Amino acid sequence: MKKYVFPFILLFLLVTMFSLLPGRIPSIFAKDTGVKVVILGDSISAGLGVEPEQAFPFLVQDMLKQKGFDVVKIINGSISGSTTAGATSRLKWYLKSKPDILVLALGANDGLRGLSIDLMTQNLEKSIILAKKNGIKVILAGMKIPPNYGAEYAKAFESSFVSLAQKHDLPFIEFLLKDVAGKAFLNQADGIHPNPEGHKIIATTVFDILLEQL
Repeated sequence: MKKYVFPFILLFLLVTMFSLLPGRIPSIFAKDTGVKVVILGDSISAGLGVEPEQAFPFLVQDMLKQKGFDVVKIINGSISGSTTAGATSRLKWYLKSKPDILVLALGANDGLRGLSIDLMTQNLEKSIILAKKNGIKVILAGMKIPPNYGAEYAKAFESSFVSLAQKHDLPFIEFLLKDVAGKAFLNQADGIHPNPEGHKIIATTVFDILLEQL
């Protein structure tokens, strides 16, 4: 019996040491067999005007699978027309699914409607605090609005996302529509919502920062 014990112990130690090597196993995978990522956004994340499989959340899911992250599940909790006012209540509902990561991509409609930036910031911060309280990593997606809303308002709007990311030490997407906004060939006729090609670019932007959190 003894001659079998030592090889077993040695094998156990080797496996344990290998698994603890930096970079071998993403820390977030250690607690469970799957990782859930909730994207809480508006019409951009909901894929208004394009097919569901053309919207960036679906594309990110596909990119993860191609990279071998089959255990990562994207849950798209985005609603067209939504503002930050309902962010916290919506997040509370998704807490039931026990997400590991939250991509907070709200605020565009607050800006387009000229709503209070202070109130928008408070709404986003409540969601961030709630997520962190429940052990959820938060990726904050920043937004910008056209200068015709006034230079002062536009600057304050953009800065609010930066300030929140810095205050709460969050992984930050400076501008969700980077390399897409303002380019007619990447947007639908309304000039606001991305077309399928635009969503591909957004998917890459989100995928790159999400991958760093896995």
